[in-house]
Amino acid sequence: MLGQLLLATSRSKLVRRSVSGFPLTRKVVNRFVAGESAAEARAAIERLVDGGLTVTVDHLGEETHDASAAAATARAYVTLLETLRPLDLGGRGEVSVKLSAVGQELSDDMALEHAREICAAAAANGSHVTLDMEDHTTVDSTLGILRKLREEYPSTGVAIQAYLHRSEDDCRELAHEGSRVRLVKGAYNEPASVAHQGKADVDKAYVRCLRILMAGKGYPMVATHDDRLISITELLADRFGRAIGDYEYQMLYGIRTDRQEALAGAGHTVRVYVPYGDDWYGYFMRRLAERPANVAFFLRALGGK
Repeated sequence: MLGQLLLATSRSKLVRRSVSGFPLTRKVVNRFVAGESAAEARAAIERLVDGGLTVTVDHLGEETHDASAAAATARAYVTLLETLRPLDLGGRGEVSVKLSAVGQELSDDMALEHAREICAAAAANGSHVTLDMEDHTTVDSTLGILRKLREEYPSTGVAIQAYLHRSEDDCRELAHEGSRVRLVKGAYNEPASVAHQGKADVDKAYVRCLRILMAGKGYPMVATHDDRLISITELLADRFGRAIGDYEYQMLYGIRTDRQEALAGAGHTVRVYVPYGDDWYGYFMRRLAERPANVAFFLRALGGK
């Protein structure tokens, strides 16, 4: 119930203004967001890479209805990638892009052109782009843009949200050689007609999707902090003959850092999803909705503890 409430408020302009204006909120946000500028993001990325981790970086923002704002987001990604170029990270430093932030709400063509700009900048770094997935109304558009991007940039990845009823079919379509797929549970407030609602049902759907991806010929990117799902991933890797390096784990910046380090220490590729920028509200609220521990952390910080 609390999670559903937080997801609902993630799109509330009134709550956004109230939370964003509260002085102590920034203290908590800093746990989940790596600063507001490309320079701050670079500093966080260097720390993570020096610790044996890899990264995918998200310039925060979504659902723009303004062409100039969409162009500005694309430029921000290009600037970020240029800032990272001297680090020579290659595939250790990717970016994640929400198409709604680069014009998807205005037209698929606009989002595609901006995404191409970002893919070109990533390719110049020897790196890749993964398309984030948003609410269910954008899935067909996102997969259509993905297909066009892969004609020129075949390593472009995409996130699939396991809680959507359609996702097992989408995973089957995407589980081909060279296809990079990030599997997430899903973090939007979706109706029962399109998405599983209970935690147990979502977890089962995640395992079904994971099995499809691990059995396929693509490159699964397993986005989870759940020890049980990590154990299941290892069992499936063994069953389908996948060695370490034939798949990777992805975890969020600031969450379960000890587990990130332990997996990396065991030889796994662990990619940290690093968000930065000043439009952090929607991302922050979804992180609170995902784990009760995050809400407790927020409340302790507000209480000055």
